[in-house]
Amino acid sequence: MFPGVNPRKMQQMMRKMGIQQQDIGATEVIIRTPEKEIIVQDPSVQKVNMMGQETFQISGTIIEKEISTGPDINEEDINTVMGQANVDKETALKAIEDCKGDLAEAIMKLSSDDE
Repeated sequence: MFPGVNPRKMQQMMRKMGIQQQDIGATEVIIRTPEKEIIVQDPSVQKVNMMGQETFQISGTIIEKEISTGPDINEEDINTVMGQANVDKETALKAIEDCKGDLAEAIMKLSSDDE
C-alpha cells in the first residue's frame, strides 16, 4: 500500500482504526452499465469493512465491451421467416430487425406486404 511500510504493521494500524480487509478468491469480475460491460480478468479482489460500510477494491486486466441493443437473430430464425413469407434472406433479416426479433410479427408483416 505505502512504500517502506511493513505490511504487518499496516494490518495492525488498520485493525486499530476499525478497518477489516478480506481477500476474495474471484476468477472474473463483470460490471454492467447501460452502454457497456467492464470485465476484469485475473482479478485481485479485497472486501474492506470500515466502520460497518463494505467496499470492494478490484485490480486486474480490464476489457471493455459494448452491449448490443439489437435482437439476437440466428440462421434458423431467418430460414423460418424466409420459408413462411416466401422472401429472400435480406428481406427476412430486415423484417426481423424491424420487428425487434418477433418472428410472428415479421412473417405477418411480409405476408401482408405481398397482398
